Amino acid sequence: MSNLKHIPVMLEEVITGLNIQSNGIYVDCTMGGAGHASAILKNLSESGFLYCFEQDEFAIKRGREVLSQVSDNYQIIPDNFVNLKSQLKKLNIEEVDGILYDLGVSSFQFDMGERGFSYNQEARLDMRMDTSQSLTAYEIVNNYDYEELKRIFYTYGEERFSPSIARRIIESRQKQPITTTIELSEIIKQAIPAFARRSGGHPAKKVFQALRIAVNDELDVFEKSLLDALTLLKKGGRIAVITFHSLEDKICKRIFKSKAEIITPRGLPLKASEIRPEYRLINRKVITPSEEEIKINHRAHSAKLRIIERIKEEK
Repeated sequence: MSNLKHIPVMLEEVITGLNIQSNGIYVDCTMGGAGHASAILKNLSESGFLYCFEQDEFAIKRGREVLSQVSDNYQIIPDNFVNLKSQLKKLNIEEVDGILYDLGVSSFQFDMGERGFSYNQEARLDMRMDTSQSLTAYEIVNNYDYEELKRIFYTYGEERFSPSIARRIIESRQKQPITTTIELSEIIKQAIPAFARRSGGHPAKKVFQALRIAVNDELDVFEKSLLDALTLLKKGGRIAVITFHSLEDKICKRIFKSKAEIITPRGLPLKASEIRPEYRLINRKVITPSEEEIKINHRAHSAKLRIIERIKEEK
């Protein structure tokens, strides 16, 4: 377990951005390798507490191992963060001081080839964050029709060759089921023109991303959870969100902007400047990793960090 390396992305920026209060209540919605979680826990006193959401059984075991070395002031909630509000309510937690989302797949999940997240390692097509759910990448690749495959690849992966990839998958699975990551990766390569394979990274990257998002319903889950998270914040509390592709970032940017800006319809007697918004953006310009961090941790290269605060009432 300890051989799998996990490097938390933009750790210093996250801890600074959350403006951690030592006696506060914090939530890590995406515990994963517990890198960010352990750093938050280190900043809490005996009266502070950390709740972590994680549905991956391996990650829960690993997270418990990491966090127990720091403090006992934590609880791991084995559930999807879409249930953030209801799970905290069961624990009589109505408001918190800070919430973190580190979206995407943890490093160790990529490193565990058998989970089927990586196009570079042979494994059965899976990609489930929650291994108890029934829907897998295998089901999508082998059972969804052409139009649905094309939609998934284009919408979630922004893959411009979605039609030809979907068509090639349909042709291949008619001969025999597509069962492994390497099989699918080769089919995708064959469907993409040679000129397009020479740049832009691995040709299967976008399709694998799209399948992972579809399997785990990541975008809808994130939007619902983020809206709930905003209502849980105490005055002065903050939410930090790390995204790794444009679709997640667009959702975060749109929601944060809608909460931090006041737009008044025409004809109302009040001006926008006379209405104080309930939230404010901590960073109007998105925060990205330094060149030094990207050299150390290549997986950080596409990360974007946005932070919002619930405004304290003026005395």
